[in-house]
Amino acid sequence: MRRSFWIVTFAALAFIGTGCGNSSSPSTPTTSGTPVSIVSGSSTLTTTAYNPNPVTIQRGGTVTWVNNDNTAHTSTSDTNVWNSATIAPGASFSMTFANAGSFPYHCTLHPGMVGTVTVQ
Repeated sequence: MRRSFWIVTFAALAFIGTGCGNSSSPSTPTTSGTPVSIVSGSSTLTTTAYNPNPVTIQRGGTVTWVNNDNTAHTSTSDTNVWNSATIAPGASFSMTFANAGSFPYHCTLHPGMVGTVTVQ
């Protein structure tokens, strides 16, 4: 009886542990702050590639760009305030804004993709 208890316990733990490994499919990113979607097909778009655009937040707020496209993109400040590096499909990047102002940005891989973060 005791041996079967340990066998069942070990099997259950092994089953639970398989969910903790790496997966070949991207996971849904957890967003904190205000989400901005990089929309599907955005590499051929301009001001509608990032949604919402413009995005308005309060000073101290965070914007999280979520790549919902099937190709890599970036969120890169026009004035060198931030650079996300490559955001893979299904991945995200977050930036917290300490100062008020208007912050235009673009995708370095697809320069026609443009957006603005307005911080109040």
